[in-house]
Amino acid sequence: MSVGSRVTIGLLLPDVLGTYSDSGNATVLAQRLRWRGVPADVLRCTADRPPPSGCEIYVLGGGEDTAQLFAVGWLRKHGALCSALGEEAVTLAVCAGMQILGAWMEGPDGQRHAGAGLLDLTTRPRRRRATGEVVVECALPDVGLLSGFENHRGGTTLGPEVQPLGRVLAGVGNGGLKGSGAEGAVRGRLVATYLHGPVLARNPALADYLLAQVVGSRLSELDVPDQQGLRDTYLRSTEIAGRRRHVRRRR
Repeated sequence: MSVGSRVTIGLLLPDVLGTYSDSGNATVLAQRLRWRGVPADVLRCTADRPPPSGCEIYVLGGGEDTAQLFAVGWLRKHGALCSALGEEAVTLAVCAGMQILGAWMEGPDGQRHAGAGLLDLTTRPRRRRATGEVVVECALPDVGLLSGFENHRGGTTLGPEVQPLGRVLAGVGNGGLKGSGAEGAVRGRLVATYLHGPVLARNPALADYLLAQVVGSRLSELDVPDQQGLRDTYLRSTEIAGRRRHVRRRR
């Protein structure tokens, strides 16, 4: 990417996958570029029009079962977009966004539905819904701890062609049949997670990691007031909640 080039962030299906303000991840990416003097636009790619395949970054959010099935059908109709998500662009997929990019998803009735096939993972229903705050030790370089909240019934199992985004320190994370303690998935420039928040607002280092993949170099530091204080508050509240859950289990 050349110096001064404009970055376009494709917000995919905000009218379908818009749970828990995940669309805010696109806003965070754009603003952190603008603060550094890089022009950026957020392009809302709604279900009623063909999506562009030339964005530098794409963002997918969460949604319920019906929304997931619609979204995966929509993606599979647009081969050029799927190729971009899997190879050329930087992509962030959250919760349902991660599930639909996998090989298949299993519904509550036991029926399996094909995913977009961009990530080597599968998802089936858990016995209990995973809810609450999560802390993850991120496997990506220089990102550190991630915090967010989860609310999902799916349990995701990773295959050998993807790596976990990180290791769960508090919360459930993927909760799949294999790889206990894993959270999210990473393959090349595609990063997926169960963390809402929006996850990039709560974890600016992850946002900057994604942006560095676009600009091709390490980004300059930003001095954002109260950013670290807010992160510390989330991490501290999750630690306290985890202690309380541990005490209840012992009783």
